[in-house]
Amino acid sequence: MSQLHPYWRMEYIEAPRPPASKRPFSELPALGDDRAALIVHRTELSYLMLNRFPYNPGHLLAIPYREVADLTDLTPEEQRDLMAILVFGEKLLRAVLRPDAFNVGFNLGRPAGGSIDHLHGHIVPRWNGDNNFMPVLGQTRILPQALTETWEKLAAEAAKMTNDQ
Repeated sequence: MSQLHPYWRMEYIEAPRPPASKRPFSELPALGDDRAALIVHRTELSYLMLNRFPYNPGHLLAIPYREVADLTDLTPEEQRDLMAILVFGEKLLRAVLRPDAFNVGFNLGRPAGGSIDHLHGHIVPRWNGDNNFMPVLGQTRILPQALTETWEKLAAEAAKMTNDQ
């Protein structure tokens, strides 16, 4: 049997974990440390963060500040803001990671959102050939860059894009 040795993963494995929270999507923005929270961009009504358990590198979550379980529970302003931040996230990922395509979708409600009654959107960058034997046969994903490094690149570009508007 062949063995893979991604030694760089040990830093992630040994990193301290934040305490479990029943309301992470409202607590993370309140931390005051966007790097620790992995928040790459904020608007008035929502924010964009890196997924801590990504499907692919650069996997972003679009989350309204107000916790609701369904898109119909959002105000018209929150709906517009959430769609705008999804579009911003796509542009951001195109600028930094240059994916070939995207999967975009929503988790709505408790069963869809890890037993937390809320909604959030996913922006998953995709590359031709990104689904190789590792996730299919080995049930393992290989991410070529640490989350903190991806955060640094995305946050810097998000700030630049916001200032250019």
